[in-house]
Amino acid sequence: MIGECQKTKLYAFVLAPLVLTLTVTTACGQTSGGPETVLIHNASATLHAIVWRPQGRGPFPGILLNHGSGRTREDLERLGPYEQNAEKLGPVFARHGYVFLYLFRRRVGLSADQGANAVDLMNRESATHGQEARNALQLQLLENTEMADALSGLKFLRALPYVDAWDVAAIGHSFGGSLTVLLAEREPKLRAVVVFSGAGYSFDRSSELRTRLLAAIDHIAAPVFFIHAENDYSLSSGKVLDARREQIGKPHRLKIYPPIGHTVDDGHDFLYLGVDIWGPDVFAFLDENMRR
Repeated sequence: MIGECQKTKLYAFVLAPLVLTLTVTTACGQTSGGPETVLIHNASATLHAIVWRPQGRGPFPGILLNHGSGRTREDLERLGPYEQNAEKLGPVFARHGYVFLYLFRRRVGLSADQGANAVDLMNRESATHGQEARNALQLQLLENTEMADALSGLKFLRALPYVDAWDVAAIGHSFGGSLTVLLAEREPKLRAVVVFSGAGYSFDRSSELRTRLLAAIDHIAAPVFFIHAENDYSLSSGKVLDARREQIGKPHRLKIYPPIGHTVDDGHDFLYLGVDIWGPDVFAFLDENMRR
C-alpha cells in the first residue's frame, strides 16, 4: 500500500486516561483524499487504522467504523483480508465529505500482531466449554478489550486536526454493531449511529447479549439506524432494538433490504457487498443528523 517514497507526520495527544500518538504515513504525490495509515497507541495495544479524508481543509465530520469479530484462518483464505473491506468503504465516505477511520482492532488486518482476535477467542471458548461460556466471553470482550480499542479509535478521530470533534458518528458491523451500541451508550456526544447486521450471529443465541444491548439502547442519545439484508443470519437484533427505541420514544430507523448474493454469509456482509444499495439511505441519515 505504501511505497518507498513516503511522507510521515507525527502528532501526539494526551487524552485521559489514554495517551495517543498519531503517526500518519502518506504516499508521495498522494492527494488529501487518499488513504493514510495511522498508528494508535493505548495502554494495552498498538493498533493500525486507515483514514480517508475529503478534499479541502476542513474541519470535516468524522466516522468511526467498528468491524466484526475478525476472521479465522479459513475465512481469510476464503474471503480475503479485512483491508479489502476497508478499501470498499473509505473512498465512498470521503467523496460524501466525511473523514472515515477504519480501525483494525487487535489481531485483525493491519493489527494482526496484537494479541488474539475476538472470533478465535470465542471459537476456542465454545469448543472447550460450550455455548454459554462463549456468550460470557463475548460480553467480557465487548465491555473490556474491544471497547478499549474502539474508545481509543474514537478519541483519536476526534483529535485529528481536520475533524470537527463535535460532529462524529459511529458505524458498526456484526460483532462491531454490538460494540457500537455499547460505545454509543458511553458516548452521548455521538451525532449518529448506524448498525449493519448487528449481532447477526449471536443475538438469538445469547440471552445475555440481548439483555445487555436492550439496556444500552435505552441510553443512547443519538439517532440509531438499524440495517439488515433480508438474507442475514438473523433479523432479530434490528427488529427488537428498533422496537425498543420506538417504545421509549427515541429517534430510530430500521430498514431491511432485499436479499443480496446467494448465501446468509453474503446477506450478513451487506455492508461491504451493497454499498451502492444502502449508500443513498445512509448518507441521507448522516447528513440529516450531522453537519449542523
